[in-house]
Amino acid sequence: MKLHLQIKMNEALFLRNPEGSELGKNILKHSIQLIFKAGFEAFTFKKLAEDIGTTEAGIYRYFENKHKLLVYLTAWYWGWLEFQISFQTNNIKDPTVKLKRVIKLLASAVEDDEQTSYINESLLHQIIITEGTKAYLTKQVGEDNKQQFFKPYKDLCAVIGKIILECSPKYKYPKSLASTIIEMAHFQTFFMNNLPSLTDFGKIKKEAEIIAFLNDIVFTSLKKS
Repeated sequence: MKLHLQIKMNEALFLRNPEGSELGKNILKHSIQLIFKAGFEAFTFKKLAEDIGTTEAGIYRYFENKHKLLVYLTAWYWGWLEFQISFQTNNIKDPTVKLKRVIKLLASAVEDDEQTSYINESLLHQIIITEGTKAYLTKQVGEDNKQQFFKPYKDLCAVIGKIILECSPKYKYPKSLASTIIEMAHFQTFFMNNLPSLTDFGKIKKEAEIIAFLNDIVFTSLKKS
């Protein structure tokens, strides 16, 4: 079933809408590939221009710097994930089943969405796991927040927080638990693949183990309330 997917982006993140031209779409596509391959620290607009076959000046017409490009990519991902959660839980009436579906979505591998040929969601998901916190763990986080760069992440947490309250209306920390679920799903995946002594998960059936772990934390907390 084909769905019309349109994610509204904060215009302060770009100088020219990258989704409005082939060059802009190539900037998004190739930046995801390069960041995934080499990491954000090694990523430069010079390397991106060489990979695309354009000039650095052409890229700077779209993005002021690589930080705003990273924030754009993470914001796009959060918007896409919120869409997936809303769609996949739309017809679920039982809030407990709904929350378990959300946890599964957060902790599972992501498949590339054919609707967006210039965004490889599978690779972008891996970037979110390894590089995503670099979008906001910066000295300018306050200024970025004033420009609402992180609104898609906040909106996603609000959606999950609402489902948490459907499960347990008296629970006092829905937003905190929502953001914890998201970050823990990513950190535990990262630790498992890179610092395995920080987890109890093996690489066999890893998703199932992380999902079980998150379910245990979430529903134990809700039960206490």
